Amino acid sequence: MIQRIQSVYLFFVTVLLIVAICLPVGQFIASDGATTYIFKPLGVTLANGGLYSTWGLFGILLLSSIIALGTIFLFRNRMLQIRMIVFNSVLLIGYYIVFFFFMFMLKKNLDASFQIGWALSLPLVSIILNYLAFRAVFRDEVMVKAADRLRD
Repeated sequence: MIQRIQSVYLFFVTVLLIVAICLPVGQFIASDGATTYIFKPLGVTLANGGLYSTWGLFGILLLSSIIALGTIFLFRNRMLQIRMIVFNSVLLIGYYIVFFFFMFMLKKNLDASFQIGWALSLPLVSIILNYLAFRAVFRDEVMVKAADRLRD
């Protein structure tokens, strides 16, 4: 059913990931201390108006939020729902790997230090909520199998 607790968890995952798309995940501070470059999932805005594209981060977050929203409506097929939740968590772990890759590459190119923003923790919270949704769906699957066993 759609009103189960795992649907609430997955809805919060969707909301958190959409918020993470919109907010900056950190900023680069140049060696002079005055120049800052804002690092958002879509790119790093430079002081001269240019943009270093990090569209891969944006794509991962967008795909992950679409998967989380779509997974809510898979309540009739719990095993597929479990697979999609696990895939979404793996995708979010990949987000952090790609983020650190971009961060170290841009840190070297911009010759700046990096300051982490609080929005970087939102995908981690989403991974935790995915885990809670996984547990709830698995618990439902176990209850259905037990009920089927009793009927036979």
